[in-house]
Amino acid sequence: MTYKIIVDADACPVKAEIAEAARSFGTPVVMVASFDHRLQAAEGVEVVQVDRSDQSADLYIANKIAAGDVLVTQDFGLAALALGKKAIALSNRGQMYNDRSIDFLLERRHEQAKQRRGGKHSKGPRPFTDEDRRHFLQTLTKVLRNLQENRPQ
Repeated sequence: MTYKIIVDADACPVKAEIAEAARSFGTPVVMVASFDHRLQAAEGVEVVQVDRSDQSADLYIANKIAAGDVLVTQDFGLAALALGKKAIALSNRGQMYNDRSIDFLLERRHEQAKQRRGGKHSKGPRPFTDEDRRHFLQTLTKVLRNLQENRPQ
Protein backbone atom coordinates (compact mmCIF):
# COMPACT_ATOMS: atom_id res chain seq x y z
CA MET A 1 0.00 0.00 0.00
CA THR A 2 1.42 3.36 -0.99
CA TYR A 3 0.85 6.20 1.39
CA LYS A 4 1.74 9.87 1.38
CA ILE A 5 1.99 12.73 3.83
CA ILE A 6 -0.51 15.51 3.18
CA VAL A 7 0.13 18.82 4.89
CA ASP A 8 -2.37 21.58 5.60
CA ALA A 9 0.51 23.95 4.95
CA ASP A 10 -0.92 27.46 5.30
CA ALA A 11 0.13 27.94 8.92
CA CYS A 12 2.28 24.85 9.41
CA PRO A 13 5.53 25.63 11.26
CA VAL A 14 7.13 22.20 10.66
CA LYS A 15 7.25 22.01 6.85
CA ALA A 16 11.04 21.56 6.79
CA GLU A 17 10.87 18.77 9.38
CA ILE A 18 8.16 16.98 7.38
CA ALA A 19 10.23 17.14 4.18
CA GLU A 20 13.33 15.90 6.00
CA ALA A 21 11.58 12.95 7.67
CA ALA A 22 9.74 12.02 4.47
CA ARG A 23 12.98 11.97 2.48
CA SER A 24 14.59 9.60 4.96
CA PHE A 25 11.65 7.17 4.58
CA GLY A 26 11.14 7.69 0.84
CA THR A 27 7.61 8.97 1.46
CA PRO A 28 6.01 11.48 -0.92
CA VAL A 29 4.69 14.73 0.53
CA VAL A 30 1.88 16.94 -0.74
CA MET A 31 1.81 20.42 0.80
CA VAL A 32 -1.48 22.22 0.21
CA ALA A 33 -1.66 25.98 0.69
CA SER A 34 -3.57 28.96 -0.64
CA PHE A 35 -1.98 31.31 -3.13
CA ASP A 36 -1.43 33.70 -0.19
CA HIS A 37 1.27 31.33 1.11
CA ARG A 38 3.94 30.74 -1.52
CA LEU A 39 5.75 27.48 -0.94
CA GLN A 40 8.87 26.16 -2.60
CA ALA A 41 8.84 22.59 -3.87
CA ALA A 42 11.69 20.40 -2.67
CA GLU A 43 12.85 16.89 -3.46
CA GLY A 44 9.91 14.55 -2.83
CA VAL A 45 7.55 17.43 -2.03
CA GLU A 46 4.69 18.36 -4.32
CA VAL A 47 3.22 21.82 -3.71
CA VAL A 48 -0.45 22.35 -4.49
CA GLN A 49 -1.67 25.95 -4.44
CA VAL A 50 -5.42 26.48 -4.10
CA ASP A 51 -7.52 29.63 -4.25
CA ARG A 52 -7.76 32.03 -1.33
CA SER A 53 -11.25 31.10 -0.13
CA ASP A 54 -11.62 30.03 3.48
CA GLN A 55 -11.94 26.26 3.02
CA SER A 56 -10.15 25.61 -0.30
CA ALA A 57 -7.15 23.81 1.18
CA ASP A 58 -9.37 21.74 3.47
CA LEU A 59 -11.67 20.72 0.61
CA TYR A 60 -8.73 19.76 -1.60
CA ILE A 61 -7.23 17.64 1.20
CA ALA A 62 -10.57 16.02 2.08
CA ASN A 63 -10.97 14.96 -1.55
CA LYS A 64 -7.42 13.61 -1.92
CA ILE A 65 -6.67 11.88 1.39
CA ALA A 66 -6.95 8.10 1.49
CA ALA A 67 -6.68 5.28 3.99
CA GLY A 68 -3.14 4.95 5.31
CA ASP A 69 -2.11 8.50 4.41
CA VAL A 70 -0.68 10.80 7.07
CA LEU A 71 -2.27 14.22 7.53
CA VAL A 72 -0.57 17.08 9.38
CA THR A 73 -3.08 19.76 10.39
CA GLN A 74 -4.14 22.05 13.21
CA ASP A 75 -7.76 21.86 12.00
CA PHE A 76 -9.82 19.48 14.15
CA GLY A 77 -12.59 19.24 11.56
CA LEU A 78 -10.16 18.25 8.82
CA ALA A 79 -8.51 15.76 11.18
CA ALA A 80 -11.93 14.21 11.87
CA LEU A 81 -12.54 13.83 8.12
CA ALA A 82 -9.15 12.16 7.71
CA LEU A 83 -9.81 9.76 10.57
CA GLY A 84 -13.14 8.89 8.97
CA LYS A 85 -11.23 7.88 5.84
CA LYS A 86 -8.85 5.71 7.92
CA ALA A 87 -5.92 8.10 7.54
CA ILE A 88 -3.50 8.99 10.34
CA ALA A 89 -3.85 12.55 11.59
CA LEU A 90 -1.47 14.52 13.76
CA SER A 91 -1.01 18.12 14.82
CA ASN A 92 2.06 20.21 14.10
CA ARG A 93 2.95 19.80 17.78
CA GLY A 94 3.00 16.01 17.44
CA GLN A 95 -0.39 15.23 18.98
CA MET A 96 -1.92 12.12 17.45
CA TYR A 97 -5.61 12.59 16.78
CA ASN A 98 -7.77 9.51 17.27
CA ASP A 99 -11.47 8.71 17.37
CA ARG A 100 -11.62 9.24 21.14
CA SER A 101 -9.74 12.54 21.30
CA ILE A 102 -11.24 14.17 18.20
CA ASP A 103 -14.77 14.17 19.64
CA PHE A 104 -13.53 15.99 22.74
CA LEU A 105 -11.52 18.49 20.67
CA LEU A 106 -14.46 19.24 18.38
CA GLU A 107 -16.80 19.73 21.35
CA ARG A 108 -14.28 22.05 23.03
CA ARG A 109 -13.90 24.04 19.80
CA HIS A 110 -17.69 24.39 19.60
CA GLU A 111 -17.94 25.58 23.22
CA GLN A 112 -15.13 28.11 22.73
CA ALA A 113 -16.85 29.46 19.60
CA LYS A 114 -20.08 29.90 21.58
CA GLN A 115 -18.16 31.79 24.28
CA ARG A 116 -16.52 34.05 21.69
CA ARG A 117 -19.91 34.84 20.20
CA GLY A 118 -21.00 35.76 23.72
CA GLY A 119 -18.13 38.22 24.05
CA LYS A 120 -15.59 36.11 25.96
CA HIS A 121 -12.15 35.92 24.39
CA SER A 122 -9.41 33.46 25.22
CA LYS A 123 -5.65 33.91 24.93
CA GLY A 124 -5.26 31.59 21.95
CA PRO A 125 -2.67 28.85 21.57
CA ARG A 126 0.63 29.02 23.41
CA PRO A 127 3.69 29.98 21.35
CA PHE A 128 5.27 27.23 19.26
CA THR A 129 8.58 26.10 20.82
CA ASP A 130 11.66 24.12 19.84
CA GLU A 131 10.37 21.38 22.17
CA ASP A 132 7.13 21.28 20.13
CA ARG A 133 9.23 20.95 16.97
CA ARG A 134 11.26 18.06 18.45
CA HIS A 135 8.13 16.30 19.70
CA PHE A 136 6.49 16.62 16.28
CA LEU A 137 9.53 15.17 14.50
CA GLN A 138 9.73 12.31 16.99
CA THR A 139 6.03 11.49 16.52
CA LEU A 140 6.18 11.72 12.72
CA THR A 141 9.28 9.51 12.62
CA LYS A 142 7.53 6.90 14.77
CA VAL A 143 4.44 6.98 12.51
CA LEU A 144 6.53 6.61 9.34
CA ARG A 145 8.61 3.80 10.87
CA ASN A 146 5.42 1.92 11.83
CA LEU A 147 3.96 2.40 8.34
CA GLN A 148 7.16 1.19 6.72
CA GLU A 149 7.41 -1.88 8.99
CA ASN A 150 3.78 -2.82 8.35
CA ARG A 151 3.82 -2.21 4.60
CA PRO A 152 3.01 -5.36 2.59
CA GLN A 153 6.00 -6.54 0.59
